[in-house]
Amino acid sequence: MRILAVGDIVGECGVEKAIQVIPQIKKEENIDFIIVNGENAAGGMGLTEKIFNQLLKCGADVITMGNHTWGKKEIFNFIDHKQIIRPANYPEGVVGKGYGIYECKGKKIAVINLLGRTDMGVLSENPFVKINEILEEIQGKCDYIVLDFHAEATAEKIAMGYYVDGKINIVFGTHTHVQTADERILEKKTAYITDIGMTGPIDSVIGMDIGVSIKRFETTLPEKYKLATGKCKCDACIFDINDETGKSEKITRILR
Repeated sequence: MRILAVGDIVGECGVEKAIQVIPQIKKEENIDFIIVNGENAAGGMGLTEKIFNQLLKCGADVITMGNHTWGKKEIFNFIDHKQIIRPANYPEGVVGKGYGIYECKGKKIAVINLLGRTDMGVLSENPFVKINEILEEIQGKCDYIVLDFHAEATAEKIAMGYYVDGKINIVFGTHTHVQTADERILEKKTAYITDIGMTGPIDSVIGMDIGVSIKRFETTLPEKYKLATGKCKCDACIFDINDETGKSEKITRILR
């Protein structure tokens, strides 16, 4: 099984890049299943129904979200769609679902979305407690399990990787928009990488305009962020799972 995870799509430029390269990568790399983080896709914050459908059309099997899940009000029109999941550790009663189980090549793949709590500024439940609850719920219902851990702190992501080692096939981080070079197969065969990166403007500060970003840091004034423009890139990772052993075997970082 070859699973492609595409880093946080930032703005319409990032959407266009994703639409262009996802079908190419799928064909060239014989990808079976595609996960895309879309929480920054609409204007840098949130997701619209139009963009959601565009991402599905270009090949995404499931779209994960994060701290900007509710950035666009129209999300409430399609948040219950089977191919979108939001962080599972939002408070109880919040609309939407935190995981989904999808069929691919005769296998069932569970995809889970969790939100970190360190320096995130979002009210959420403990992700370490929540992952145990979910794993108990889905026990025996799927062949493979993938976690998109949308978190700020590197330490929190790494800790999560070790915490679920051997219980989950793939753990990848999102949110910081910078692809890390620490991909590895952990001791109990969980594939792990701290952050898969960003699909958005190259000349930017994690997708935002450079001048505005610098001014915020230089003056400490609340200058409104705006999206950067120009040439875009696509960061992603390919994860290989051995269908005979059910174990992760390889991670390949992608930059297009």
